[in-house]
Amino acid sequence: MTATIVSPRLMRIGGGSVGQAAEVLGLFGLSRPLVVTDPWMVSSGTVERALLAPLRAAGLRLEVFSETVPDPTDTVIAAGAAMLRGGEFDCLIGFGGGSPMDTAKAMAILAAAAPGTPMRSFKVPAQADRGLVPVICIPTTAGTGSEATRFTVITDTETDEKMLIAGLGALPLAAIVDYELTFSVPPRTTADTGIDSLTHALEAYVSKRANPHADSLALSAMQLIGRHLRPAYHQPRNAAAREAMMLGAMQAGLAFSNSSVALVHGMSRPIGAHFHVPHGLSNAMLLPAVTEFGLNDALPRYAEAARAMGVATREDSDEAAASKLLEELRALNQELGVPTPKDYGIGGNRWEGLLPLMAQQALASGSPANNPRVPSEAEIIDLYRRVYA
Repeated sequence: MTATIVSPRLMRIGGGSVGQAAEVLGLFGLSRPLVVTDPWMVSSGTVERALLAPLRAAGLRLEVFSETVPDPTDTVIAAGAAMLRGGEFDCLIGFGGGSPMDTAKAMAILAAAAPGTPMRSFKVPAQADRGLVPVICIPTTAGTGSEATRFTVITDTETDEKMLIAGLGALPLAAIVDYELTFSVPPRTTADTGIDSLTHALEAYVSKRANPHADSLALSAMQLIGRHLRPAYHQPRNAAAREAMMLGAMQAGLAFSNSSVALVHGMSRPIGAHFHVPHGLSNAMLLPAVTEFGLNDALPRYAEAARAMGVATREDSDEAAASKLLEELRALNQELGVPTPKDYGIGGNRWEGLLPLMAQQALASGSPANNPRVPSEAEIIDLYRRVYA
């Protein structure tokens, strides 16, 4: 098979690397960034202390767009793209969790299009290969992997659809991956983003679009995340665990960017769009049941994933190893306090009423087609029912 491999041109990785942002921009001749972040990063002083002040000290002229929301919407992207078009910016810096990074990517794509073009014009199967300016991503959580991927996910406010947008226009020019930025991340976010990154790695590895390059990254990511997610959750200042989780999340992002995600993500996006469940949390709600659904169709791969995570050994048969993987995913959800949709507060009648639409949106995203066992619409509805309570 032939695989097309993409990644940022430069990745600066390690504790304290955010302080080298001006140097990274200088390597590409960039000096007029528009920094995309969220209101909390501004109000807490985090973005000022970690990024803006050092950039100003280095003589860079910058402005800030901080209107991002947890599930980036097409209306926010339009506002950001208008600001980008109206200024003399030569790059975007996405600083924060997945939402600011995804927002920056989508802003670059939309700003390169003719004025008035809707964001939905770029959803898959369209290819969003052009951005107005390059994007540099600086993650502050260990989860989305957006700093290393050719994807962004944006909600269409007219249809409540989470749109997957893919292409080289969404691929960052550079990433700065500093695990010290995650020390203050609360346990709930650590858990949700951690399981999100585990899902990226696992789905990339079992995907029908898997390839040897992505496989090596996915296995390394699962090894790091499998051993360090619990310590990072229980001991937020554990530097070794935080560093391993940040590296694992980045590798998982590279893995699925060069392979794909699958059924978990296809089913997760509608939950986030209709019920405003954080993306990593909705992945976690689905991961055990969806893994079980496709287990026998990629048994050797799921078994190898269990061994990489350290929950099975070479002496275990594939059947035993895959069974241990399911046990681990369920145990991880329990220890990290992952609720069911019902326990999260989603009403049963509304959940049931939206199942046909959510199943259709999941299939339309294309991700379920990459699953080892490709589901029908009826099977997706059944899986939604199984995970509800």
